[in-house]
Amino acid sequence: MNLPSNTEVEQINEAPKPAVLTDRIDIIDIIRGVALLGILILNIPFFSMPEYFTEPWVQDTGNVNFWTHAVNIIFFEGKMRALFSLVFGAGIILFTSKKEKTGKSVTWLFYKRMIWLTLFGLAHAHLLLWVGDILYFYGLIGMLAYLFRKMKPKYLALGVPIVAIIGFVANTLFMQDIRGKYLEYKEANSLQEQGSALTDTQTAAIETWKEIQREYIPNPEEVAENTALMKGSYSEVARHLRPKAWDGQFKFLIFSIWDMLALMMLGIALFKWGFLTMKWTQAQYKKTIWIGYGIGLPLVIFSFIYNTIHFPNVEAGLKFIEEHSINWVDLIYDFQRILIMMVHVSTVILLYQKGYLKRLMNGLRAVGQLAFTNYIMHSVICTLVFYGYGLNQYAEWEYYQLYFLVLGIWVFQLVISPIWLKKFLFGPLEWGWRSLTYGRMQPFRRKEI
Repeated sequence: MNLPSNTEVEQINEAPKPAVLTDRIDIIDIIRGVALLGILILNIPFFSMPEYFTEPWVQDTGNVNFWTHAVNIIFFEGKMRALFSLVFGAGIILFTSKKEKTGKSVTWLFYKRMIWLTLFGLAHAHLLLWVGDILYFYGLIGMLAYLFRKMKPKYLALGVPIVAIIGFVANTLFMQDIRGKYLEYKEANSLQEQGSALTDTQTAAIETWKEIQREYIPNPEEVAENTALMKGSYSEVARHLRPKAWDGQFKFLIFSIWDMLALMMLGIALFKWGFLTMKWTQAQYKKTIWIGYGIGLPLVIFSFIYNTIHFPNVEAGLKFIEEHSINWVDLIYDFQRILIMMVHVSTVILLYQKGYLKRLMNGLRAVGQLAFTNYIMHSVICTLVFYGYGLNQYAEWEYYQLYFLVLGIWVFQLVISPIWLKKFLFGPLEWGWRSLTYGRMQPFRRKEI
């Protein structure tokens, strides 16, 4: 998505007005491009693979799928989502700061922008049928992050460890609730198998667990049914996915807010500190890489090995929660992903500063500038390749084969995005979003010189 990232020339009368872009912060566009392309690495299995797709090879170190998965988990899982949120937070400052210097309020303009983004997200999830949409959440949570934009960076950055700890506690309480219901079910089920009469409480325990299984732990027959739906018509796919999208956007919204909000606040802090705008020295960026890899890599590798050993399948996961009331290893997640994400950003900045990979950087800049259009393009391509109303390739590919398609999409967007920007000021969706925000048609084509 094209997050607000540009420095604009404004002609101000009664309220902030848009103008043709005359300047952008290239490194922000480049980082956004990295996040946009990187997020597809984690999204594509959820377009294309059935539940439990990792189970056949998750412990098979001789399988190429295992090592593809390992690289994704260690270097990308959680990091790209965090990077997206980080840049979105920085974009809040970029969108509002110059307008606010005029003394005019930008609040309604920004909120109108976020309201349209939220509506785009609903359409993305329920019409294009991408259950992993983030536009809806960014629109809503962006309105919250806006309220913190003037806070001191040190306080903004504290949001990440605070939310990480709160998230760990909340997740632990949730899992302990699941664990308690599972133990009650096991006890009641054991009595039932022995032929004992069950009390109303024990009967309810069995029914409660069956409901949890239906919602969170589908059995092989249900997995087969879900796969058949995904290989069906548009209406069949929609019937399967829309309730999941609805639950994520409304039923579980309260659980999704805090992580994204904390990361947006961190993005605002890092922008104010100059980290995202290359105001740090090269020595500081190199130090960030050494610290990030020195601490983050051992943590994420340990976590990956631990989870591979203890959670290879549903049965092992249930056995673990039966025997453990708390999984302390979960504390690692938020800290290792922030560290590795900071490494990614520092590496990109150093490469850019040294003038390396200029053609790639130009492509990433353009991809980032057209990120809204490119993000939706991911969904259009993947749904038409994998869903039943398209090429019907759902559950047909090996896991590692998905990344040939990812590479193809990357190359296409890296090539076509700079070409598009030679003729047009914005991507088509960026232009539409901008026009809706300002309430009038915006310039689209570049003027011939």
